[in-house]
Amino acid sequence: METRALDLSHGLTIVVRPLANGDVQTVAAVFDRLGTESRRRRFNAAKPCLTAADLEQLARIDGRHHALVAHVAGDPLPVAIAQLVRTGRDTAEIAFAVADEHQQRGIGSALTSMLLDDARAAGITEISALASGDNPAALALIRRSACILEVRLEGPEQAIRAAIA
Repeated sequence: METRALDLSHGLTIVVRPLANGDVQTVAAVFDRLGTESRRRRFNAAKPCLTAADLEQLARIDGRHHALVAHVAGDPLPVAIAQLVRTGRDTAEIAFAVADEHQQRGIGSALTSMLLDDARAAGITEISALASGDNPAALALIRRSACILEVRLEGPEQAIRAAIA
């Protein structure tokens, strides 16, 4: 995917680009814009900071790892990231995070849609995600973007499986 600008329904313009391999600064910048609850919901546990190993893993881009980053026009820092990790020949796990001040503005939906387009182009037909049990927005986002096959509670988390083909 190339960098492109999107006009969202809320009158917001975002610029979406692929994350470059090893771009830990961008990953850290998005993380820094997440509040305590957003961090807990994204990582399914309290996460006051990212370790060097976390940053390296989240910024890894290769044949199995792909990520998209969103910027809001006029804001120099990234506001969201959506990640995809291939788990099998035609399956992948997805995760996403949107800065607190930009949630509920359509950014997560736009990034997820673009990420799933990239997944389909790579031959992926099914996605999975782990979401905090008290994060109905994550399930709703996936439900809008894919055909839910299964939602299972695993302790405090929801294991979501969905078809995208």
